Amino acid sequence: MSEQTFHGIIWLASYPKSGNTWLRAFLANYLQNRTEPVPINELVNFTLGDGYVIHYERLSGRPVEEMSQQELARLRPQVHQWMATAKGQTVFVKTHNLIGQAEGTALITPQATVGAIYLLRNPLDVAVSYAHHFRVSQDEAIDVLCAPDKVLPGTARALPHYLGSWRQHVLSWCRAPGLEPLVLRYEDLLSRPSETFGAISRFLQMPEEPERLARAIRFSAFEELAGQEQAESFRELPKGAPSAFFRAGQAEAWREILSDAQIARLVEANRDVMTQFGYLDDQGRP
Repeated sequence: MSEQTFHGIIWLASYPKSGNTWLRAFLANYLQNRTEPVPINELVNFTLGDGYVIHYERLSGRPVEEMSQQELARLRPQVHQWMATAKGQTVFVKTHNLIGQAEGTALITPQATVGAIYLLRNPLDVAVSYAHHFRVSQDEAIDVLCAPDKVLPGTARALPHYLGSWRQHVLSWCRAPGLEPLVLRYEDLLSRPSETFGAISRFLQMPEEPERLARAIRFSAFEELAGQEQAESFRELPKGAPSAFFRAGQAEAWREILSDAQIARLVEANRDVMTQFGYLDDQGRP
């Protein structure tokens, strides 16, 4: 990033369970360019999270419990501006929020933004991963993905996430006025890693370095991340979540898990966006 002269936030945006942590691991390994993989518990040193309570409490000097949702919303642009300037360089900030408003305030502050990488994943697989991670039934996970204006409740460490439906989320980022995000598909990271991860380095205007790219891909591979978690645990795993954050790291698991009715429901709610991004064939089948 030393080649860049602009400062501000590059958002790492995705609907939950779409590979955001994998993306962060790649970026940490690529930017650090170490001879060994960056430990997963060091990822917080390389990317910020836009919803962490600690940022709001530090800036306001007050516990989050004492602030209303309106007060927290008014603080959001200040938190984003702080993130954009605190390190004196461009910063990566993870978010699961859509581009929209909450309590009359933008969820993504344009003035603090210099770019975005948006990672999307087939909603059929998102539903499977979501159900496992949040320990809900498959039908409950599908309810979430199809719910307009869905808000994921906050926790002791994080503010609520304003998701919308899966369709709303994707369209909010990919059609945002004045923003041209680099849009990546989870499935392409799996099947064409060199080409797809390489698009990230080009987007960041970094020199072409094939060996560095290959090493970062290898150091952020699912097997490496899962092995680290098994050996050390992963501090970002939410309280009450399943024992493993890195569960499968594959595509099309939905084919063995979802019923025909569940598949039909997700396709009907998201047909246009699934078609746009190649998740349905010419006959509209997944």
